[in-house]
Formats: sequence, C-alpha cells, structure tokens
Amino acid sequence: MKRVRAGMTGHGYRDLIAGYIHHQYGEHGLVVYREVNLGKTIIGKDRQIDVFIVRPVDQKALAIECKYQDALGSVDEKIPYALQDLEALWIPGCLVYGGRGWSRGVLHQLEASRLGAYCMPERPGFQRTKSTRELDYLIAATFGLWEQILPAAKRYKR
Repeated sequence: MKRVRAGMTGHGYRDLIAGYIHHQYGEHGLVVYREVNLGKTIIGKDRQIDVFIVRPVDQKALAIECKYQDALGSVDEKIPYALQDLEALWIPGCLVYGGRGWSRGVLHQLEASRLGAYCMPERPGFQRTKSTRELDYLIAATFGLWEQILPAAKRYKR
C-alpha cells in the first residue's frame, strides 16, 4: 500500500472512491450514488450502501462498501461481518479498502476475498494506476467494460 493520507476520514474515503469511479467510468454510462438505502443487513438492520453504481441502460449495478483505516482500531472487527453482509446482497457487491492501519490477519482476509478490492486513487487526476487496479477489475467484470482496462499492447496479433 502506498502513502498515508493525513486527515482522511471514512466519509472522505467514500467520496474519493465515488469521485474516482465517476471520473473514470461516467462517460461509459455509469451513474454513481452515495449513501443509498438498500434492503436489510444480515442482522435485520436497514442497509446503507456507501457507493452505489448503476448503468441505467441495462440496470446493472454494483454496491460498494468503503473502509479506510490509517491506525490500528476497531474497524478490523467489522470486516468479517461486512464481507458476509455483501455476500447476502441480491446484486454484486464489494468491499473497497485503503489505508495502512489494518492488522495483518484482516489484511490477509481482504486480500484473499473475491469481494475485497484495495483502491487508493490519487487526486486531482484520478488516473488508473496499480493502486486502483483491483477496483477497476471488479467494475470491468460487473459492467463488461474490459476494453477500458485491457492494454491494447497485450492484444494478440498475427
């Protein structure tokens, strides 16, 4: 993981992720929402999705839970529940995470989960980088936007 962002908050990280997705994929028909209520959690509470992406033309959607942790703390305890809750959704979902404050065990769980995606976009350019690659793959797989992330130089030619 790259550099620490002084003063980053959970809401700030959510907005960073929403901004990155809007910048990179808005022109491809993806509409980004924040703090969307969507059904119930696995323990019966109202579920609030941090970032919700929908493509109106075909109604495909992706729910994103955002977690940022710069110091060791209690968010580690929430990760197993968050992953389990994402699995219970009726639509594709993922947990996007950033920061340096994750315990090794939870970081391993996030890295190993097909629902986990490390993402740390850089402002102001919001360029695709190695630090956004995992989220880019999930967006490409969900919305069929492979041409946006596959390098033309890797295409087979006779």
